[in-house]
Amino acid sequence: MPSSNNSATPLSESTLFIMLSLSGKPLHGYAIMKDVLDISRGRVNLTAGTLYGALKRLLNQGWIERIPANEEGTANPGLPRKAYRLSSKGREILNAETERLQAVAEVLRLHKVDGV
Repeated sequence: MPSSNNSATPLSESTLFIMLSLSGKPLHGYAIMKDVLDISRGRVNLTAGTLYGALKRLLNQGWIERIPANEEGTANPGLPRKAYRLSSKGREILNAETERLQAVAEVLRLHKVDGV
């Protein structure tokens, strides 16, 4: 795991799933909420306040970026939705967290605890 990203991990569960959601393609807020609920198998159900607070923080950290509506590739009459995508820095952080979680999972597999 790159040492420059050690201080960024571990990620909170909601941050991890938001970043996972944005790792594929750009999404707007409501699509992120639906995708996070789906990929977390119902475990993480984001409220609008939680989501937009997290998006603001991730934007400020440079882990995600907002893209212009015309780059999103969707026709949307009326007010354009704000779409987000994972930045290259965000992808590095997500990769570091993935490696960290895989290492933890391996330790858990090797050291099974009775009753767990």
